[in-house]
Amino acid sequence: MSQKVAVLGTGKIGEALLSGMIRAGWAPADLLVTARRPERAEELRARHGVTPVTNSEAAKTADTLILTVKPQDMGTLLDELAPHLPADRLVISGAAGIPTSFFEERLATGTPVVRVMTNTPALVDEAMSVISAGTHATEAHVAHAEEIFGAVGKTLRVPESQQDACTALSGSGPAYFFYLVEAMTDAGILLGLPRDKAHDLIVQSAIGAAVMLRDSGEHPVKLRENVTSPAGTTINAIRELENHGVRAALIAALEAARDRSRELASGKKD
Repeated sequence: MSQKVAVLGTGKIGEALLSGMIRAGWAPADLLVTARRPERAEELRARHGVTPVTNSEAAKTADTLILTVKPQDMGTLLDELAPHLPADRLVISGAAGIPTSFFEERLATGTPVVRVMTNTPALVDEAMSVISAGTHATEAHVAHAEEIFGAVGKTLRVPESQQDACTALSGSGPAYFFYLVEAMTDAGILLGLPRDKAHDLIVQSAIGAAVMLRDSGEHPVKLRENVTSPAGTTINAIRELENHGVRAALIAALEAARDRSRELASGKKD
C-alpha cells in the first residue's frame, strides 16, 4: 500500500473511496486528489489528510490514477493527462459507458486501463463494483483495482462486453430501490399510516429481505413463495403488480439504462 494513488474529480463517490481506503490501511500521505474547485480540494485535505494536486501533477507522480469525472468530461481530462502520463501507470476509469479502448487510444501505447462501475452504496461500504480489464491490464492490475474498490464493498470481474448491462443493473440499481421505497411509502400514507412509520416499516423490510437474499442461498422465487399464502394478502398484491405490468416495466427500464450507457460511450449527450 506504499504506492501513490490519485483520485481525479473527487466527488461523493471519490471521497467515499478515499475514506474506505484509509480505513483499509492506505496512508493518507500516499493519496492524492484533484477537484474542480480549490475549496473542495482543501476540504478533502482537512477531512482526510490527503494531498490536493493538479491533474498534471497527479499524472506525473501517482502510480495509479482513478478517474471519477463525468463521462462527458473524460475526453478533456485525458487530453490534459496524456502529455504527462507514463505508459506504466495504471488508469482506472469509473465513468459509465466509456470503453477501455477510449482511454488506450488517447494515452501512451501500452497504458494499462481497468474499467470499474461502482454504485452509491460505496458511501456506506456496501458498494457493488464491477471490474473489467483493458487490453494491456494484467492480473496484477485487476487485483490492485479489486483491492482498492474492495475497501467500500464487494467486487465482481466481468468481461467488458457485459459492462453496460452491469451499469443498468447495479450502477443505476440503487435508484430503482429508492423509487420503489418512495412509492411504497406513498401507499402506506394512503392506507392511513404516518409517513415516518411507513418509512420505517418499508426500510426494515427491505433490509431484512436483502439479507435473506444474500445469506439464505434460496432463489428469490422460493423466498417470495414463502410469504405468499393461498388466497392471502400477498398473492392479491402480486396479482395487481402483474396486472399493471410491473415486471415488464422493470425489464424495459433496465434495457433503457443499458442503451443510455451505450449512447454515452458513443459521445451522445442528449
